[in-house]
Amino acid sequence: MSASVIRVLHIARYRASSMERKLELMAAQPGLAFWLVRPTVWQDEYGKITVNPVVPGCSVLRVPMWGRANDPHRALYRTLTFGMRAIQPHIIHAEEEPDSLAALQIILARRWFAPRAKLILHTWQNIHRPQKWYVRLVARIALREADAILCASQGAVRVLRGMGYQGPAEVIPPLGVDTRIFRPMERRTDPTTFRVAYAGRFVPEKGLDVLLQAVALLGSGVELWLIGEGPQRAALQALARDLGIGERVRWIPPLAPEQMPKILAQVDVIVLPSRTTRVWKEQFGRILVEAMACGVPVVGSDSGAIPEVVGEAGLIFPEGDAQALADCLERLRRFPDLWAEYRTKGLERARLYSQETVAARTVDVYRGQWANLFWASSG
Repeated sequence: MSASVIRVLHIARYRASSMERKLELMAAQPGLAFWLVRPTVWQDEYGKITVNPVVPGCSVLRVPMWGRANDPHRALYRTLTFGMRAIQPHIIHAEEEPDSLAALQIILARRWFAPRAKLILHTWQNIHRPQKWYVRLVARIALREADAILCASQGAVRVLRGMGYQGPAEVIPPLGVDTRIFRPMERRTDPTTFRVAYAGRFVPEKGLDVLLQAVALLGSGVELWLIGEGPQRAALQALARDLGIGERVRWIPPLAPEQMPKILAQVDVIVLPSRTTRVWKEQFGRILVEAMACGVPVVGSDSGAIPEVVGEAGLIFPEGDAQALADCLERLRRFPDLWAEYRTKGLERARLYSQETVAARTVDVYRGQWANLFWASSG
């Protein structure tokens, strides 16, 4: 293999093929050779999936894990080398949190098997959380070892800086939106009914109680579609009945990404009403960019990264404020021109988060790190 080819070892835990599009695009770039290490299976509250063994352009190594693949901090890969000894990568890009056991495991493997490789980590964390001393120790080691860290939001960059990290930290979400799947379709809405929807986990921090209260304030002619699953389902169903809107709420099980555009074509607005807690605030909100890519206006709370993701392409309300949320929804319901304006703005903004854009920006980081490695070697 030519010495001018950048050998990239990418370590990531993707559960769906729509998430892999970024890897295909990066692997297709000239001057890159791409290896992917991923878990053998993915398991979360929605079920267990055997992950794809083939990603075009990538040599794929599937590795079993100790712990659940959806646990970002405590799961470990059942490997010592991650293939580093054979690959001898120039770039190791691990989409792992700096305070995770997996990041520490990868750092040790790099020291033993690829000590000259540049290490890129990733973080979603946009809030300073209380941590045990040993978690802080792992984070300090990772921040010292990382040559660059990609962040899901500006809030994550601020947290890194607050932890003392002074290296390159760019806002490049790890998961863009696959616009081959998430695209505008023929709309099939009911002109007599305004359909509001949410997709994601049914957990307290997602603020679904506020969404139910807002829908109740809007009165008849408004339906709510809740897509997903989670431990709060029964409590939310009880609240819907207490609010007198039980018959206006439709409960839809979790859907594969390929199924979501058909559902989005049947609703008028997507809402992400997240609520900040002591240890969490919204880290991105992928459903927002998926909805925008499908031409569906979005409304979100001001929790965490939501205002940053939405920009001027949607409406933002103070988290926890059901009346303010109801006012946002009523504006979109009453003024078709405003609804159309946000549809257009959303389609434009979604391009910033497309897999093509995310892939291109990530490859730019690789080339920058390769240049650093080249000049260090030449010196």
